[in-house]
Amino acid sequence: PVSFAQMIHECLSQGQMKVSCLSGGGDSPQYSWTLDGHILRESELFSRNNDANVIFLRQNISGRLVCSARNQVSSFFKEIQISTCGFIFINCSMNGTQISKWVLKENNSLCVESTTTSSDASLLIHGLLFAVTILSCAGICLYFKLKEDKYDKEFVAPLSKKTPEDFKVIEQSRLSHD
Repeated sequence: PVSFAQMIHECLSQGQMKVSCLSGGGDSPQYSWTLDGHILRESELFSRNNDANVIFLRQNISGRLVCSARNQVSSFFKEIQISTCGFIFINCSMNGTQISKWVLKENNSLCVESTTTSSDASLLIHGLLFAVTILSCAGICLYFKLKEDKYDKEFVAPLSKKTPEDFKVIEQSRLSHD
């Protein structure tokens, strides 16, 4: 009967993944592969060996990979969860040169995007709006305080002053009425 010793996967230098399906105990097993429940497509494969027990996956492939081995007596399968090898595809123009290739994300210095994320920009915008609101409120308060001070100087202060001349005006008005 077919039995599995192990399923091994490793990342290669350009981001492809080599996956080996090693079985033991059976005569001339035939291998088949599925990814997330569907038969592995040619668009997901970079290449495979003649016995089909070693495959090379393209850079952006991830999911539940299953290797099945069968012969005339029995069949067995092994599954693993695979993820990308940390490569990203860049497609940009730099200094007039078009760049389209897979690069390791952590070592990428080509076509690097701005480090300011949309949440950083949103936080900055909201902070500025808050500052403008506070300054506007302070300006309105200052305007009304100055207007109140001017009103006090022009109308309230003269009425509250008691100078000898104020009394003369009152005396003269009484004398003229008598």
